[in-house]
This record gives sequence, C-alpha cells and structure tokens, in this order.
Amino acid sequence: MSMATSDILLTLAGMALVTYGPRVALWLGNGGGFPPRLRRMLEYVPVAVLSAIVFPIALLHDDKLYLSIHNAYLAGAVAAGLIVWRSKHLLAGIGGGLIVYVAWRLLLS
Repeated sequence: MSMATSDILLTLAGMALVTYGPRVALWLGNGGGFPPRLRRMLEYVPVAVLSAIVFPIALLHDDKLYLSIHNAYLAGAVAAGLIVWRSKHLLAGIGGGLIVYVAWRLLLS
C-alpha cells in the first residue's frame, strides 16, 4: 500500500509539530508556563526521536532482527554510540561511526 504525496507531507508536518512544537513553546515563552518536570521530560525528545530512527535501520533487515558480523549499520551505530559516550562529542561520534560503517562495508561486503 503506498501513500499519496499529500498524506506523506501531512504525516511529516504532524511529526514535526509534535516533535518541535513543545520546544518552540518553551523557547517563545521562556519556559515559565511549563512545570519543571515537563521541561525535564522534553529534554529527552531528541534522544527518543533519534533512537526511533536509528534502531530500526541498525537492527532490522527485511523486517527481521539482523545481528550479523556483516551488518555495517550496526557496527557504525555501536561505534558512534561508544565514541559519543566516552568523548561527549557528538560530531566525533558521527564521524567515527561513518568511518567504521564505510570500513565495514569495504572489508566485509
């Protein structure tokens, strides 16, 4: 079943609104109208969204769990996660994960 272009655009707009709407409201309102607990919870939205994008790509192939030595996506994601965890530098993690992904594809594919 394929979605029409208008359905895809509407879905993307809704996702953007749900993801960034609360953040924009916090920024415009200086966060004063939101309880501190809600503000703390909203700090985890980017991590949750990124996880929802990355995990299926890194862990699934043909809708099945793919934990193989040949899974370059998983190798790159694990490398990026470890680099960011240890260095606390997002750009280093992205670059390192990309290097591991490309090397994995070249060496094992």
